[in-house]
Amino acid sequence: MNKVYVDARSATTELIKDGMTIMAGGFGLCGIPETLIEAIRDSGAKDLTFISNNAGVDGIGLGRLLETRQI
Repeated sequence: MNKVYVDARSATTELIKDGMTIMAGGFGLCGIPETLIEAIRDSGAKDLTFISNNAGVDGIGLGRLLETRQI
């Protein structure tokens, strides 16, 4: 199995599914996986559960997925 992807979008296309639980790193808004969060948003996956110490803010971090009601 090849686990190396050229970008976040190609990784999420095959891996992210509705109803998944995903753990996201970072502390506050520092070190959050912004590119991955955007790719997950674009994937359209719904009913996601995130394990994180911060839910972001409006328009930033996991707040972007809250706005689209994906988590």
